[in-house]
Amino acid sequence: MTQETNRKAASGYLMLLVFFILLGLSIFFMASPSLDVVIKVIGAAISGLAALLMMTGFFIVNPNQSKVLTLFGKYTGTVRENGFFWANPFYNKKKVSLRARNFDSERVKVNDKLGNPVLISVILVWRVLDTFKAAFDVDDYEHFVRVQTDAAVRELAASYPYDTFDDMEQEKSLRSDFAEVNENLEKMLDDRLAIAGIEVMEARIGYLAYAPEIANSMLRRQQATAIVAARYKIVEGAVGMVEHALEQLSKKDIIELDEEKKAAMVSNLMVVLCGDRDATPVVNTGTLHQ
Repeated sequence: MTQETNRKAASGYLMLLVFFILLGLSIFFMASPSLDVVIKVIGAAISGLAALLMMTGFFIVNPNQSKVLTLFGKYTGTVRENGFFWANPFYNKKKVSLRARNFDSERVKVNDKLGNPVLISVILVWRVLDTFKAAFDVDDYEHFVRVQTDAAVRELAASYPYDTFDDMEQEKSLRSDFAEVNENLEKMLDDRLAIAGIEVMEARIGYLAYAPEIANSMLRRQQATAIVAARYKIVEGAVGMVEHALEQLSKKDIIELDEEKKAAMVSNLMVVLCGDRDATPVVNTGTLHQ
């Protein structure tokens, strides 16, 4: 048998009645004056031992929990139904929780695809789907989840760069493509934890940052990239505005500009539009040629 088998156990309330009957018989044999001494001892012993043995067969299954039953090393089934039950006293009854659990991994230092050290942690929501695999295919399924999560995080981080820095050759990154990264992380964990009968309900990156030894350098690089991108947009917009201004001046015949005047006007407009400080105007009291 390599998978879970659902088992129905006897009602604990019915067997509790049998227990009290056996207990009453033991008291009856001990207290009855009309019975032979041998019969009294044997009857009280048998009924008392039977009642005592029955006590070990009672068990309770709480909501979203289960009991895995084994008889001398042989798996006999799993009780998932909630309530008060009784089973063979010789059964070993192992509790396996079916509740959803939240696991926040520790921050581990790994190298991304480009070799940069990063700190990363994940948040995993999981639960036991197959109690047989969880109980018998691994030694400790909770420890198995922790170890496999750590391994999956390291593999994921090595598959993506932390950031692309506007590099068109690197289309995906840990920082900018959270949806795809989390989806791949969930698939990795689902494949790894299936051996233990674990269902991955949700997996996502909980913390992501450069390692302290390179954090400042990478921050300056990000700032430089942002400044260059902003300057590019400013220049692109300024060129469009200058082009539109020259076109309107020529179209409305406001002033006739030769190539030298156009160059001077373009230079002045680009300085005004692209400068990071307010322009200081200079009043020309002569002619346009002076």
